[in-house]
Order: sequence, then structure tokens, then C-alpha cells
Amino acid sequence: MLFNSFEFAVFLGIVLSLYVLCNHRKQNLILLISSYVFYAWWDWRFLSLIMLSTIVDYFIGLKLHQSTDQKIRKRLVASSVTFNLGLLGVFKYYDFFAGSFVDALALGGIQVQPILLNIILPVGISFYTFQTISYSIDIYRKEVTPTRNFFDFALFVAFFPQLVAGPIERAKNLLPQIIKDRKAGLADFEVGGYLIFWGLFKKVVVADNLALIVDPAFSNPSGLTAAQALIAVYAFAWQIYCDFSGYTDIARGVARLFGIRLMLNFNLPYFSLSPGQFWRRWHISLSSWLRDYLYVPLGGNRKGEFRTYINLSIVMLLGGLWHGASWNFVLWGAYQGLLLMVFRPYESFFNAMADQHTLKRWLWNIVFFHLICFGWLLFRSSSVESLTSYFGALLNFSQGIGDIDWRIYLILPILVIQVLQYWKNDHFVLSKLPVIVRAAVYFAMYCLIFGVGQWGQNEFIYFQF
Repeated sequence: MLFNSFEFAVFLGIVLSLYVLCNHRKQNLILLISSYVFYAWWDWRFLSLIMLSTIVDYFIGLKLHQSTDQKIRKRLVASSVTFNLGLLGVFKYYDFFAGSFVDALALGGIQVQPILLNIILPVGISFYTFQTISYSIDIYRKEVTPTRNFFDFALFVAFFPQLVAGPIERAKNLLPQIIKDRKAGLADFEVGGYLIFWGLFKKVVVADNLALIVDPAFSNPSGLTAAQALIAVYAFAWQIYCDFSGYTDIARGVARLFGIRLMLNFNLPYFSLSPGQFWRRWHISLSSWLRDYLYVPLGGNRKGEFRTYINLSIVMLLGGLWHGASWNFVLWGAYQGLLLMVFRPYESFFNAMADQHTLKRWLWNIVFFHLICFGWLLFRSSSVESLTSYFGALLNFSQGIGDIDWRIYLILPILVIQVLQYWKNDHFVLSKLPVIVRAAVYFAMYCLIFGVGQWGQNEFIYFQF
């Protein structure tokens, strides 16, 4: 069930109508049942994985809290991590590593027939497994107290607005909101409606129209001119941003209708001047997860510069692999790790420049945006051969500019609004414009949503991760 579909609108209306009529305990039950229905809409068979992960981590969490024996506690948290990563490994990575191993043997002249599972990737598995892992680790670290109510914990794992594409919530933020009595007020409905409207605009108007430029370009780059190839890279940069941040905005907006506040997952990332700033602004729930549960345990920056660079490389390689079982994601992760290492000695300089509004600051912003775009080229290319072919298209100056698809200009309204949001340091700046200006902007967005919006045709990009 897609956020940008008629089915979801009906589903949300029914759930919300039941929700407002019930008390707190029944509200949680309604949300839990609704979350399972929402997930089963894709494939009911994979509900068993969510339920299994829920049961395992619920009991591990209780045992972790009860036990005072450090050896037992280490075994328990290791069991949680092993179980959840095992699920992720089997369903997402087994075929990739098995095929890669066979290819490596073939290079040495050894021919082996691979045994592949060919299992469909369960949607959202990368998100909810990381969420339950963090729950167990936080209890182990004594940063949170586990809930004894199984259904409250089940809702924490399966809460439908953020179930399949995040943000990856921490127990310390989401679980207290589930446990405590809550009531959505008028302000929640106003903010929720704003976020849903803004997210839909990003998704159906910008992201899904830009996909009509990106998909043909990357599937057959050989016929592109240099200008067309470059434009398709720009288009993908804004497509993936508007697609993923649009999902997060809708998720946050829907959750707000139920009186629940999800974390901010994107904070104007294309205004970053360095990779450190970028990863504090892009997919914040994942980057902070990798920092807290991987980078810091590896030693972070506490064991010297060389070890810090090694840790950064490991974290970004695994972060790339988290996005998908393919070598292009590994290559993208390696590139992001390299950027972090190269920029690390100058991070304080770029942090100081970030608060300035000088020509130098904005020129460097453009430079760094292109470094990010190069990374997106690695991310979007499906194979090394495709990447090589795309580089060839970027150097094809023999055919002039060629035809430019009008959809590329849909980036402009997003860019203008984001500049305003950045300048005012306010994501809700549109809602604070003068009434006449605000009405005109909303009307224009409404016309674009229903005039050129691509409704119910494209899944969100991060569903595949």
C-alpha cells in the first residue's frame, strides 16, 4: 500500500476514524492491527518475520533488564544482533555473496554452480531489524527500560507510518509516546496535514516526474549527449532526495495525526559544505544509527587518526551495503568513506563557513553538491559496465546539447522553497508566509499535484532497501 495511492487515503481515513473514538489502550490495538494490515498489503507471508523479530527482542529485552551477570547480558545482546542480522543476511545478502564467491572462484579457474535462494526481499526489513537491534543494545547499555506490555513493543516495531522506509526510530523517542496516553489536537492536525501535503508534492510532482528522465537515461546511456547525461545525474540527485524525504514527511505527518512525533530524517542536506555536514543532514536516523552502534563501538576517533580513518571506511562500506546487495552500493559507500577521510582535517573550517552567507560559502556549496552528485552516479548505476557507459555519455560532446526534458524544471520550486527554509532556518516557513502569498503558493502546489503528479505509479525508492 503506497502513501501516494487512493487505497492508502481510504485506509488512513478508516483507521483515523476508529482511533479518535477509542481510549488509549484500544488506540494502540487499532494502530497495531492497522500496521499489520498495512504491511500485509504487500505480502502477508512476511508478517511472520516482523512477528518473529518482535517476539525474540521482546523477551531478550526483558532478560537483559533482569540479569545482572555481565556475561549473560553480553550473550543476550549478541543473540539479538545475530538473529536480526541473520534475517537480513538470508533475505537480502545471501544470493549476492554466494554469487560473488562463485565469480571469485571462476577468476581462479574453478567452476562451481551457485546455490541461490532467489527469495523476494521483504519490504522494510532493513529498517525494522535495525530498530529492534537498537532496542536491545540500548537496554544493554541501560539507556532505556524495556516495556512489559508486549503489544506496546509490537507497535513500536511495526508502527505503519515509518515501518517500511523509516525513519529508524529509537526506543527512547517512540516507545514512551506509545506507552503514555496521548491526544492529537488541532495543532497536530495542522502540522500533520502540512507535512503530508508537502511530502506528496515532493513525491508525485517532483520525484516521480524526474524518474521519467532518470530511468531511460540510466537504462540506455549510450545515446545521450553530455548535457543530457549530466542533467539526468542532477535529476536523480533531486529524485532520490524528494522521493525519500517526501516519504519521511508523509510518515511524520501521518504519525502526527495520531499524536505521535517521529524524528526529522532530512535537514536540507544539499546545503552541506562537507561530507560530515551531509551525513548529519541526510537520512539522519541511519547515519546516527551507524555512528552510535557501529562507529563508536569500533573506537570512533578515540584511537588515533589512522584508526579513525579505518573506522570511517568500515562504517561507510557497510552503510553502502545496507542500501542493497550490489557492488555499486559498495562502491558508493567506499566513495563516501573517502570523502569523509579527505575532508576530516578541514571539518572545523567548513562548519564555521556553514553559518555565513557569503559568495565563497555558496560557491563551495555548489562544488560540494557536485561531489555528492558524482556519488549518486555510482549509486544509481546498476553495474560497472553501466557506470563505464555513463562516463562515456558524459564525455559525448559531439552531438551538441540535444533535447532537454521539461520535467527538469520541476526542481526549481523545490529549490526556491528550500533556499527559503534554509535562510529562515525553519522547515515550516511556507505556513508562516502572509495569507495571500501562502494561499497562492498552496494553490500552485495543488494544481501541480493534480495536474502533472504521477499518482500511484511508482513505489518509493527506499522500499527496495
